[in-house]
Amino acid sequence: MRLLIIGGTAFVGRYIAEAALADGHEVTLFNRGRTNPDLFPRATHLTGDRNDDLSALAGREWDATIDVCAYFPRQVHELARTLGAQGGHTGRGGHHIYVSSMSAYKTPVARGFTEDAPLAELDDPDTEAMTNENYGGLKVACERLAARMYGESNTAIVRPTYVIGPHDRSYRMTYWVERIAAGGAVLAAAGKADPIQVIDARDMGSWIVGLAVDNVSGAFSAVSPPPPFGFGDLLDAISQTVAPPDTELIWVSKEFMVAQGEAETLPLWPGGDSESDINAADPAAAAATGLKPRPLSQTISEIHAAELANPRPARPEVGLKPEREAELISLWLESGKSREPGSSSSG
Repeated sequence: MRLLIIGGTAFVGRYIAEAALADGHEVTLFNRGRTNPDLFPRATHLTGDRNDDLSALAGREWDATIDVCAYFPRQVHELARTLGAQGGHTGRGGHHIYVSSMSAYKTPVARGFTEDAPLAELDDPDTEAMTNENYGGLKVACERLAARMYGESNTAIVRPTYVIGPHDRSYRMTYWVERIAAGGAVLAAAGKADPIQVIDARDMGSWIVGLAVDNVSGAFSAVSPPPPFGFGDLLDAISQTVAPPDTELIWVSKEFMVAQGEAETLPLWPGGDSESDINAADPAAAAATGLKPRPLSQTISEIHAAELANPRPARPEVGLKPEREAELISLWLESGKSREPGSSSSG
């Protein structure tokens, strides 16, 4: 099968390309050639910037296109126009798969919600500025435009939660794995029961290739594990997998973190996310089309092994610096708080 991947060497696209090549497909990668340009020598590499130069796609044809990096509707429109897709005809791009986001859902939502839950809407449909507030609405606008141009029966929409695994440039999950693996007193913010979901990029990559091969259409939440699964469960899973004997999780309250100006410091912490309820989606639809997440403990082990084999500097803007973490733990304990808040939702 001839697959075109818009992107394909950073993280999500990297594992889609890896899975496609492993299955023997003909893979074409279109990107700016700036990230990991030496990856995948068996693939065809086309260089261009989707914002102003798609000419490298001219005169070529594919059975399926996987777009992992469209954030604005104009990007979806220009790709479709270049591939000759319009009015429900796929043109030269074949079956279309658009990688969206769980932020596409309008909050609040009930735990266990499905793909037919209400979607986010844009206040300004013509905006060219992406913010935390309009990110989800922009993704929805991209989804709808893709379905309109390629045809709903020719389009699959993938809405991933937090994507994790080796080579994750966001460092969000890696922060927790490496911090807990370092041992000692680890600051963790309650509530433990606040919902969280993740998906291994490798499992998602293999599944997306399957969607292309089988011409699957529709929208799918790419999430794991099924609810209920809380932030405390996630950190417990990491602790059970990589923590040395001297490790102790010090659970502090959400109110304490807010008071200390650290409401958004800890990665993946649902208590610092106003849209945390989207982390409790039903994964049944994706599972029915072949998404098979590996055990969370396996992903954790493999993230840690990858860091041991090729250590990367921590991203300074992700998580707490050691001295600040120690300061916060000291302040919490000196205030007379318990080392283990009694409530699962606050300290």
